[in-house]
Amino acid sequence: MCIGIPMQVIRVEPGHAWVAGRGEVKRVGTALVGDCAERDWLLVFLDTARERIDAQRAAEVNAVLDLLQGALAGAPATTAEAGFALPSNMDPTTLAALTGRTD
Repeated sequence: MCIGIPMQVIRVEPGHAWVAGRGEVKRVGTALVGDCAERDWLLVFLDTARERIDAQRAAEVNAVLDLLQGALAGAPATTAEAGFALPSNMDPTTLAALTGRTD
């Protein structure tokens, strides 16, 4: 399984960008997302930017990653920590719409 990490561009090079996020700074390929600018947010998988995202989406993904990190450390998860509704707290209709299920 591959997890996308939200990272913010701090410097641009041809075909690459230096990005920072979740306590690290690294150089990633940008061929799949095109030209980038400083302060852009990218979703990075295995040292390659795969998607351009906005700051709100970056915050949501980081919140989920924080919950995952906490769960792995044995901490209980709460909706208040996430800042959005967790799937386990959604009604069946909302969850079906989120997953694209029609049955």
